[in-house]
Amino acid sequence: MKKLLLVSAPALLLVSGNANAADFPVYPAPVSPPPPVYAPPPVYAPPPAPAYSAPAPIFCWTGFYIGGNVGGAWVQGNVTDNLGALNFSNGSNNGAVIGGGQLGFNYQINNIVLGGEWDFDWVVNNNNANNGIPVPSVGSIQVSANDNWISTFAARFGVAFDRWLIYGKAGAGWVGANNFTVTNLTTGISVSGSNNNGNSGWLVGAGVEWAFASNWSAKIEYDYLGLNSRTFTSPGLILPSDTFTTYPSIQMVKFGINYRFGLDIPPIRY
Repeated sequence: MKKLLLVSAPALLLVSGNANAADFPVYPAPVSPPPPVYAPPPVYAPPPAPAYSAPAPIFCWTGFYIGGNVGGAWVQGNVTDNLGALNFSNGSNNGAVIGGGQLGFNYQINNIVLGGEWDFDWVVNNNNANNGIPVPSVGSIQVSANDNWISTFAARFGVAFDRWLIYGKAGAGWVGANNFTVTNLTTGISVSGSNNNGNSGWLVGAGVEWAFASNWSAKIEYDYLGLNSRTFTSPGLILPSDTFTTYPSIQMVKFGINYRFGLDIPPIRY
């Protein structure tokens, strides 16, 4: 009996312990929180800059240039004689086709363009004559002069508006005048004198030039060439003691194309 009690006591304690353990809830083991995650501070980004567009380069007229031209010339040549019998007040006003070339140089300061230019043109139609003036007891008198070429040298001064240039010019001009002829249309008598040294005078003009490409430009120009008077004396075949004096002038309109050897520098600014 005593042994039974000794054996039963531990069993009862075990059964009792199990019963008591079943009466309490089972809690999960505590879980450690995850370590904090480090977030770097935000990086400041400036707003995007507006798109930059470079301004168009300013066109510069500085540089040497060479080109060609074509146009027309109108000669006005009033003629008088020493006796006063002739006075070709209406003179001749014949038109002629001209064509040639030019060389020049421009230098731009701010929008002012200064330079110089030399032109040379051949005269295609070079027979400049009046229709004849009737002289009593003599006949109808005609005076003619043949001009083969025209050359001018002038200073240019203008104002540039980017690729447009408005300019004036002033200088001197020369004309190759080979013959001075007086003809009596009634009798057919004609007297010619050689005058190969030509004639000279003063020049003024104005024009507009447009640079349609980097090195190319087109221009239209008007020039007035006032020439010195010329005198020719015939050996008394037309009128007694015939001395004729002409006062010629030439008006020209030209269209030209120039190629500019630019220096690739901006205009000088002050």
